[in-house]
Amino acid sequence: MTSVANLAAELEPDLSPEGVPARPLIFIPLERWRNAPPAAIADAARAVARALPVTAGVLEGPPSRALAPLIEAATLTMAATSVGEQAVVPLGDLGCDLGEAAARLRAAVARSPRAAIACGQLVRQTAVLAPRPGTGTTEALAAEAAAYSLLLGGPEFARWLAERGAPRRRPSSPEPVRVEREAGSLCVVLDDPARRNAFSGRMREALLNSMELAEADDTIESVTLRGSGPAFCAGGDLDEFGTAKDLVAAYMVRLARAPWRVMDRIAVKVTVYAHGACVGAGTEIAAYAGRVVAAPDAFFELPEVRMGLVPGAGGSVSVPRRIGRWRAAWLMLTGDRLPAATALRWGLADDISDFAGPEPGAAGNLPRGSGCVRAASRAGLLREQLRPHLTYRPSEARCGRAAQRMLKRRRTDDCYSRRRGRYRNRAARGVAGACPAAGRTAGH
Repeated sequence: MTSVANLAAELEPDLSPEGVPARPLIFIPLERWRNAPPAAIADAARAVARALPVTAGVLEGPPSRALAPLIEAATLTMAATSVGEQAVVPLGDLGCDLGEAAARLRAAVARSPRAAIACGQLVRQTAVLAPRPGTGTTEALAAEAAAYSLLLGGPEFARWLAERGAPRRRPSSPEPVRVEREAGSLCVVLDDPARRNAFSGRMREALLNSMELAEADDTIESVTLRGSGPAFCAGGDLDEFGTAKDLVAAYMVRLARAPWRVMDRIAVKVTVYAHGACVGAGTEIAAYAGRVVAAPDAFFELPEVRMGLVPGAGGSVSVPRRIGRWRAAWLMLTGDRLPAATALRWGLADDISDFAGPEPGAAGNLPRGSGCVRAASRAGLLREQLRPHLTYRPSEARCGRAAQRMLKRRRTDDCYSRRRGRYRNRAARGVAGACPAAGRTAGH
């Protein structure tokens, strides 16, 4: 058994004058507390919950009710035995023992200590702010966007950029998202297979448009989201990382232009079919869906902390909701790859099915330029905003009503400045991820 005073002293991060923590990770051997008085465990749990460093409980035996306050207070707890509680990371599912898991976590935190601490604190905050869909999502995403944008200017991300080298500037698909409607069903396809559906600014804007349309049109009863080619989504577009010059603008765009905010509001009718690589944004976006169907070859991975960042596509909200903040913290801190079978056991996926993905470049059998585009144009929407993303076949009357509702929602994006006498429009300028207020792209 140990004392609360000793534990509290160990939990101090011991920051250098440059803000680098000497102790970014603290292991807590929980067996020492197994027979401690309940009052002592409660005091220890409060100290752990207030701690700045990442706190990792180490549990050799089965969890007990007496240890529950300490287990729940920690950033995560590693358990040698298989347990079903979300607050415990069952190492049997990860194929390693306590020693190997501790070494893996220690190495990951040592590589990016500041990002690791930020991540640990972030998932604590988002779990409180947004415990379930439709509750506190905007506030939690604001916390994520702030942490992400700050870390963009940090030395750990700068080191990763130097290690990456110059971006390859690979050509992207002219239409990164395709949409097909049949009756009350909307099928959305991430369609940049040559780049494994890398989540670029253009793809984000196109996905946001499709999600807003799905929300605006109450005749759409179900939405499916898929990826073409070998992967659902291999994460953020690496060519865009390091392009952000104004980190405040990056924060504003990341918060305001987030498709996952809309997905959160319509989650009950969204199903994601995930196959192959679901990395970074691929995991984070999928987790917002009301139902996630994983192919047997699907795997989920969150590599951002290794890059000196935190998840930035809403994952600090969506992933903890599904698997608990403790297992989410493990995935984020270590960057471990979670196969489909384990994702199903943990709750990151709801089903495993050997489905066939859409062919690249094929949104469906519907003709382009059909009724919805014409009706939307008559309602006053810019044709450039809708034509690349819509292949609808509902009645024109229904489309017109949906377009009018969408127009009302998106007026803030098309700004006419009478004072300066110029018309500014994101789609007309063709700038992916442009922030009208800042007049620049967000970048990463």
